[in-house]
Amino acid sequence: MEEYAQYNDPELTALLSHGDRKAFNAIYFRYSGLLYRYALNILQDEEECTDALQDLFVWLWVHHEKLNITCLKAYLLAAVKYKLTRIIASGRRRAALLNRTLPLQEVVVEEENLEIKELKAAIHDFINTLPHRAREIYQMSREQYLSNKEIAIRLGITEKTVENQMTINLKKLKLHLGKMSFWSVFL
Repeated sequence: MEEYAQYNDPELTALLSHGDRKAFNAIYFRYSGLLYRYALNILQDEEECTDALQDLFVWLWVHHEKLNITCLKAYLLAAVKYKLTRIIASGRRRAALLNRTLPLQEVVVEEENLEIKELKAAIHDFINTLPHRAREIYQMSREQYLSNKEIAIRLGITEKTVENQMTINLKKLKLHLGKMSFWSVFL
């Protein structure tokens, strides 16, 4: 088990997709504490949080062959979020949770910040997969805020080439981020 703790998330995800029980256990031990704290912060009920996490990890194991996970941490956090949404929406504790307006607002802000961080991480991961020139054009456009004309001049290429490359990059990014939109399975 200790050697699995050394694996990164993409390696564990690949092993999980092939039914590797030790990889599943490593994922559980790596993320169960974080997911539990996240759930407890929202539900404030230890038993419900434990049940929600158990359901999530059972679902993960049962569907391990069908999963298409690009960012494991973001996937698990979103899965817990939507599992909690279903618990709250089921009505058992809906009124009590919705009446806690101030703490819930703090959770929403924290959750939004976490989602933004995860989105930025996913975009960063995507950028690193681009070929050198495509990455350079993307970064000049989106991080340095240069116009297509300015990029073309700096790189000694036509403005049309920059436009075409950005169109390709943005389509690929949309597909990459679309793969992360798995939570509809939980709704």
